[in-house]
Amino acid sequence: MLPVRAGMVDGRIPDRRTHRAVRGFDRSAPTYERGRPDYPAEVIELLARVLHLGPGQTIVELGSGTGKFTRALRPLRAALVPVEPTRGMREEFARRIPDLPVLDGTAEAIPVPDGFADAVLVAQAFHWFRARVALREIARVLRPGGGLGLVWNMRDERVPWMREFTQILEDYNWGVPRTRQRRWRPAFERGGIPFGPLHHRTFHHIQWVHIPGVVARALSVSMIAVQPVAEQRKVARRIRELLASDPMTRGRRLIDIPYRTEVYWCHRAEARPRSHAARTSHPYR
Repeated sequence: MLPVRAGMVDGRIPDRRTHRAVRGFDRSAPTYERGRPDYPAEVIELLARVLHLGPGQTIVELGSGTGKFTRALRPLRAALVPVEPTRGMREEFARRIPDLPVLDGTAEAIPVPDGFADAVLVAQAFHWFRARVALREIARVLRPGGGLGLVWNMRDERVPWMREFTQILEDYNWGVPRTRQRRWRPAFERGGIPFGPLHHRTFHHIQWVHIPGVVARALSVSMIAVQPVAEQRKVARRIRELLASDPMTRGRRLIDIPYRTEVYWCHRAEARPRSHAARTSHPYR
């Protein structure tokens, strides 16, 4: 989700790889919605506890995509402000959550004023960000002491057939940022950003999916979504062949996909960072 952040120069202009991924996500939003897993309730409960989320709080969600994580947040009864730069994703979001406006924006240019949010949350997207630029911008929109939460649903590749599933996808890897590489971590470790220590928890869960949902999971990945239709069909065929041949999935109509959900969180320092001088307007001024 949210490839428009990686390689940003001024918060709006993506590099070549990111622009290619944007095209893929833009046209594959319905597949993304069908194929991506939901989030365990324990993740929301943890974030609510450690970031003090609930009624009366304002949460900016970056990379809201089709609204999967947004829907998980709604029981908190906080004021949600989703932000998503990809048109196809915003359109799918509007179909799924028609009563909640989604803003056109990026992590490097968030369209809200200074000190606007009690928390900023990001699911399945921070690895696409230009991390240090995004962290400075997130610090700008957070109130002093506000919280930042990062969430990733990741395939649990301790299971053999999931490793083969991933290898099919990796055959099409053209250099996109990968969640498991954690290349964003040094941005928190080098200093010079107004955030406290980064905390971490892992949750394990199973999602039960019919075979078309497993195929949609593969086709929703950025490096597959940009491929021509003929190549996507080839990927779909390989996934179906894997499911038909592996002892753990053979003959089953309902497949259990193992996931681990990685959750990171920290708090913004009490001193307010200097605002970006170039920011002159936003919809919430």
